Amino acid sequence: MQANEGAHPARKTLSEWMRVWFKGVLDPIGAFLNRLGLHPNTITLVGVAGNIIAAIFLASGNFLVGGLLVLLMGPVDALDGTMARLRGDPTDFGAFVDSLTDRYSELFIFLGLLTFYLRQEDLWTAWGIFVAAGGSVLVSYAKARAEAVGFDAHIGILTRFERYLVLVPSLVLGFPRVGIWLIAVLANITALQRALYVRRQARGG
Repeated sequence: MQANEGAHPARKTLSEWMRVWFKGVLDPIGAFLNRLGLHPNTITLVGVAGNIIAAIFLASGNFLVGGLLVLLMGPVDALDGTMARLRGDPTDFGAFVDSLTDRYSELFIFLGLLTFYLRQEDLWTAWGIFVAAGGSVLVSYAKARAEAVGFDAHIGILTRFERYLVLVPSLVLGFPRVGIWLIAVLANITALQRALYVRRQARGG
């Protein structure tokens, strides 16, 4: 199969750049957690649990606390990879678990929002949440599927980190519908961007 012919060099997403920029902050914390004997997968699960708690607050309509918890879980999510690297044992399975739990965390957040707006009988916003969740998953799926067949899909206007940059302020500042609909539109545009980018590579462009 000639799938990887014409593929472009891998690019860093904003999330990956943030890990580089904040390496000086994350490394000491990761080293401290390693010295405590914690395993990176433990931190991964803490991140998921934190986002589930955030989703419960969101479902109750407490967007401020829910948004702050989502914000707090961002650095926690970055620490598992940092810890594994410092331990010298990053594995493909660990990266797989990290990616899988990231999707669960994001979907729990959307579930909390969906629960709240369904209780409010706001079907328009509920539809927006469904479209936002679907687009978010498709962005990640497009990248994973492209890489599985030898292409690069490190592009797009709204990868996971950018989605949090949109969602968290909208929750904390009290205009969640704006964040939801921005993600609904831009995440799906990003998925389409990745599809077209892979198509160009497949054609040798």
